[in-house]
Amino acid sequence: MAAFPHRLRRVARHDARVIGTSVRWLFTSREHHNYTYELTKLSREHLAWFVSITCAVPVATVRGYFAEIDDDADLRDHITATTAASARRGLADKQVRYARRIGWYAIVRARRPAHIVETGVDKGLGTCVLAAALIRNTAEGAPGRVTSLDINPEAGYLARSTPWADVVDLVIGDSIASIGVLDRKVDMFLHDSDHSVAHERREFEAVEAKLAPGGMLLTDNVTMTNVLAEHAERTGRKFLAYRETPAKHWFPGDGIGLAW
Repeated sequence: MAAFPHRLRRVARHDARVIGTSVRWLFTSREHHNYTYELTKLSREHLAWFVSITCAVPVATVRGYFAEIDDDADLRDHITATTAASARRGLADKQVRYARRIGWYAIVRARRPAHIVETGVDKGLGTCVLAAALIRNTAEGAPGRVTSLDINPEAGYLARSTPWADVVDLVIGDSIASIGVLDRKVDMFLHDSDHSVAHERREFEAVEAKLAPGGMLLTDNVTMTNVLAEHAERTGRKFLAYRETPAKHWFPGDGIGLAW
């Protein structure tokens, strides 16, 4: 009982910070899902090491890739302008914030895949990040494309402009059916669609026969399910997970699961 006042103060300070962050977000953000935010400095550094280990490249190289996407003014200006002109602008913030997607960018730069398949596009922010990495790879002699699958005909409006659209094939339809008719081997697969356990598992099972030798599997659902870890174990792969920490946001963050 003697320690109770001290414990109460600690809890109250924590709750006050959370409530303050939540209130600021309620009155300053327009987003209603797929929240965007920056990473804390520590979380960003942990992400650099996650990419370094899983892609077998020096961590300094990964930090350089992060700097590339940070400094890509053309991409930021495009996202800002396209968002402002979109019919969905009332549901999107003006600030461009990539969070864990800088990890996607660095993985593509490090692995140089010829063919990426992502499921779940929404506005197309992640698609643009993947495309930006592919454009850099192409300039260095390693061309690639991303096939982006979504069931919503309105998805991907950010990724419909040149030069990003030049490396994107946007396919509207059920992801399982679309994976089944792919006519190119897949070097990198990213699950970011229906996050139910059953659907996530079906996507990884469907893409298995389409993978190129050494193909890499990623999930954006790793903080909610163990599907990719279980798939990695069944198929003899390594698996590692990273959980992001958003800066100045009430949302606890998502993560990247990677099997290779």
